[in-house]
Amino acid sequence: MASLKAIRRRIASAKSTQQITRALKLVSAARLRRAQEALVNALPYSEALARVADSLLTSEGISVGPVEGAQKRSLVVVVASDRGLAGGYNSYLFRAAEATMREIRGTGLDIELFAVGKKAVDQFRRTNVPVALSRVDNLPRLATIALARDIAAKMLADYSSGAIDEAGIVYTHFQSAIVQKPVYERLLPIKPPGDAGIKPGAEVDAAVSAADKPKIDYLVEPSREELVPVVLRGYLEASVYHALLESEASEQGARMTAMDAATNNANDMISSLTLEMNRARQAQITRELMDIVGGAEALRG
Repeated sequence: MASLKAIRRRIASAKSTQQITRALKLVSAARLRRAQEALVNALPYSEALARVADSLLTSEGISVGPVEGAQKRSLVVVVASDRGLAGGYNSYLFRAAEATMREIRGTGLDIELFAVGKKAVDQFRRTNVPVALSRVDNLPRLATIALARDIAAKMLADYSSGAIDEAGIVYTHFQSAIVQKPVYERLLPIKPPGDAGIKPGAEVDAAVSAADKPKIDYLVEPSREELVPVVLRGYLEASVYHALLESEASEQGARMTAMDAATNNANDMISSLTLEMNRARQAQITRELMDIVGGAEALRG
């Protein structure tokens, strides 16, 4: 059995750790609330922009495919966190990213990796995965308009020049503070948002409904050729920003859950160590009483 001094030292250490984890839990809860509000507030804009892009692409059957002679390469953006203490958030994301890259390589495309977040950069450096670009801002907020514009600009520039054949982003979809799911979303080539709802086996019904749907003649100013790139760029930036918001909310939810579990574990450890300390103190008192009784009996004899 450990000494009383050692047990008291472990209790003090556990209490100190518990204070840290409780503070981190409260900070993550506040940041999660702000991230959820930002996600909800940005949703109407994303939906409205998706409707505009849907109308523009489907009204004239516009197809935005890769340029002729584009290299067989896929740009994959992996959005992780800058900080740790988030449980298995980053681990699950990296496993999903590796599975996605294996699947893309199976189609005959090379991978150009864009790592967002310090944890992503460190992970790919440890696993000797070449990273073409990286972005580490080390800011409390991951989702910023500037970062979304930079990522979207990189995608569009490489796609327009023929440096890549497609582009996508790996991020964590926020379902709740307890459940987060890593997903891969292909953003380029851009397809009409209305096509996303067509399920396998429903091509005939979709074709019939598309044929029955009356065409609407849109009045576009200044011209359709000038409007299409602007709308597509805005749609791509909104999609990237939405993925960043999802990742930020998922990170804070995972960190809050992990810190709550750590706080509860520290509380259980303190209770166990307190019980062990009381037993050790009782055993010490018993030994001292036996020594006193033995000494008294020796003097009496």
